[in-house]
Amino acid sequence: MSSAPVLALAWSDWLNLLAHYLALSLLSIGGAITTLPEMHRFLVDQQRWLSDAQFNASIAIAQASPGPNVLFVALMGWNVGINTGSMANAFVGALLTMTGILLPSTTLSYMTARWSHRNRHWRSVRAFKQGMSPIVIALLVSTGWLLASAHQDPARDWPLWLLTAATALIVWRSKIHLLWLLAVGALLGGFGLV
Repeated sequence: MSSAPVLALAWSDWLNLLAHYLALSLLSIGGAITTLPEMHRFLVDQQRWLSDAQFNASIAIAQASPGPNVLFVALMGWNVGINTGSMANAFVGALLTMTGILLPSTTLSYMTARWSHRNRHWRSVRAFKQGMSPIVIALLVSTGWLLASAHQDPARDWPLWLLTAATALIVWRSKIHLLWLLAVGALLGGFGLV
């Protein structure tokens, strides 16, 4: 996955990486995946610590592997470290990004859950929970849009768009488990059909 030039990161760069992920953690309403557009802007566009291919591969590998959804964050940190040419820095990058994305949101979620459970009868608490739904949906749509923007040639990518539309329709209108649809997509991709 390494296609970026060797980076020379100072301690201030590592602290900047940690600070950025600490801030993203507090914005990750609906999960870390909802902050992908900002991660892309920071890591690829602004800092140039990752290439587009590394960014997308980090997401694809983490989503395909079993385990928590947030593993893509560790892979991004890992790739930043690998791009410095040091395996030790790969571990540092993964540790910093995971600590940054998990620590604030986990702490805040724990404290908020305890408070909201004690006060679940309040109208404002119920209204807040209902009001968060559209925000989470909008963040997920923006993430999907960013990932889809890599496929901008309709003449070449029409099978992928057709598969995406068919999958969305099937998820919406049936009770077929999503893992079956992922398996079909993997098979079609493995045979080079999408």
